[in-house]
Amino acid sequence: MRLSVGFALLLTILAYTAQAQVITAGPDSVIVPVTDTAATDNTFFLSKWNKPAKAALLSAALPGLGQAYNKAYWKIPIVYATGGVLGYFLISHNNNYQDFRQALIQRNRDSTDAYVNSNIYGIDRPNGTANLKRARDFYRRNRDLTILLSVGAYGLQIAEAYVHAHMKEFDISDELAFKVQPSIMRVPSQMAYTPGLSLTLYTKAK
Repeated sequence: MRLSVGFALLLTILAYTAQAQVITAGPDSVIVPVTDTAATDNTFFLSKWNKPAKAALLSAALPGLGQAYNKAYWKIPIVYATGGVLGYFLISHNNNYQDFRQALIQRNRDSTDAYVNSNIYGIDRPNGTANLKRARDFYRRNRDLTILLSVGAYGLQIAEAYVHAHMKEFDISDELAFKVQPSIMRVPSQMAYTPGLSLTLYTKAK
């Protein structure tokens, strides 16, 4: 008897739950729209960057282009003149290195290379294998150094365009002033004072 009462009570609860579900799914329910927060942004990516970042990117893409973006046109010939000089020495040192390298290989084979009884560095004397090695290593070292200088010059013109774009946004109006005056400074490691100069950047009072 107790089992029947419990079973009937369980059926009543299930029926009430099913009825509540039907009611909430009825025509009176409200559909809440969900806003799509992942909307596609079609804005060109460069428009979000500041001027220094754009100048650096342009200089990285093409040397001198960042200087043109900063309207510092007089710097462009300097950039390309530096590149031309470094390119000339790079090609020259590499050609000499390849020539002496091939001559050394041939000397080690049959001693009939083009540098037998000729001069290197303007010194007239028979050039042995040791001289060819020194010449080969000399031009290889200069070639590698020129490559490092070229990479440094490339990075320097990018940094210059970036810094120039930053400096253009600084306030350099007549309200700024720079003052240099003599001063007495204390030496931290000693209980003494030494003369020096104080540099002060301040705004002029109106």
